Amino acid sequence: MSLGFSVDTLLPKARGGGQLRMGLVKLEEREWLQPAPDLAARAAGFADWPEGVQLTPEVDAPGRELAAMLGVAGALPEAALACHEDLCMLTKAEGEEVYRLIGAAVAWPSDWHPAEKIGLPLRALHAPIAGYEEQLATGVDRFMETLRPGPIYARCNWFIAATGERRWLPDLPPAEAFAHVTPENAGETLFVRSERQTLRRLPQTVAILFTIGIYVEPLASLSPANIIMLGKAVQTLVSGEGDRRGAPAYADSLIAFAQRRAA
Repeated sequence: MSLGFSVDTLLPKARGGGQLRMGLVKLEEREWLQPAPDLAARAAGFADWPEGVQLTPEVDAPGRELAAMLGVAGALPEAALACHEDLCMLTKAEGEEVYRLIGAAVAWPSDWHPAEKIGLPLRALHAPIAGYEEQLATGVDRFMETLRPGPIYARCNWFIAATGERRWLPDLPPAEAFAHVTPENAGETLFVRSERQTLRRLPQTVAILFTIGIYVEPLASLSPANIIMLGKAVQTLVSGEGDRRGAPAYADSLIAFAQRRAA
């Protein structure tokens, strides 16, 4: 099973709802990053939001290793300018047992600020996600510890946003952000956002690279099967997760729109 490079191809591989899970698939090297990325959009994204680049001294060597792998000069920021994906680097400090975020080059975040996360261990990074500690933390820790250089693993997720912009930093409460959404206009006013995430360990520095490819489409542009899936999934989000995603503000409209597509 592989992953595509669009919302429509990613959604069938994403968790539909219910309990959290990693849902990893193994990729070939040729499937790792989006081919022919829009590098002008990447440059503009970082120019518009320079705070998306957060570096510690520890990320210099892994960043340079990654840049060389991508065939560009420089370190983590230059690597992020050369691909579609946002890049995060994690490693363990000597004497520690936990992985920490040591560098991030993120042009298109999904409701997070790298400056608030840099230096944090994995569990603290994921603290806002309802159910992570109980359902995923131990499995993620084990995966990170046993990941070896060579294999590439991937997963994807989805969010519903009130904007089609790739940089998603909500500045309004969900009730206000989705106030204009109705069952009649949900296809054009709700945007489905999917992250295509990959994980691999670098062979020389043995840091772990986490990439995040962002894809956004209006709800109505998706396949009927994906629209119906989202209408069902939004009803079964883990307790607390739906609130974090703002689901109560848009769920009724999305469900009604999906039911019409299924009729």
